[in-house]
Amino acid sequence: MDVVKHTGGCHCGAVRFEVWCSQDLHVFHCDCSICTKKQNHHFIVPKNNFTLLQGLDNLTTYSFNTHIAKHTFCKTCGVQSFYTPRSNPDGYGIAPHCLDPGTVRSVTVETFCGKKWEESMKAHKSIRDMSQPAGETH
Repeated sequence: MDVVKHTGGCHCGAVRFEVWCSQDLHVFHCDCSICTKKQNHHFIVPKNNFTLLQGLDNLTTYSFNTHIAKHTFCKTCGVQSFYTPRSNPDGYGIAPHCLDPGTVRSVTVETFCGKKWEESMKAHKSIRDMSQPAGETH
């Protein structure tokens, strides 16, 4: 898989990041309680493919239930441009709508039944591998 550098950030510009991944994004649309409330669509990358360029001091984090997921957002504008997902705590979920234009070729959306999270995770064959560096799998 060929990777490119995508850049992005929050609405006010205080938080900026770069992420290395394919131009063809595999985006999850989850229906768990928090993803539904904030319309969280995201694609997953390994931690080492993500770099926060600016705004660490402008981030705050919300967690609940298992406290594995870390819902990180900008203190100024409230936008969550990336977060640590419960499914992949060793990676990041990136909001494709927070990427700067020009580097995405295609987006495939997969519905994930977050209302039945444990069952959905057991049934999904590749979600855990999405946060692994290239060549590594669970």
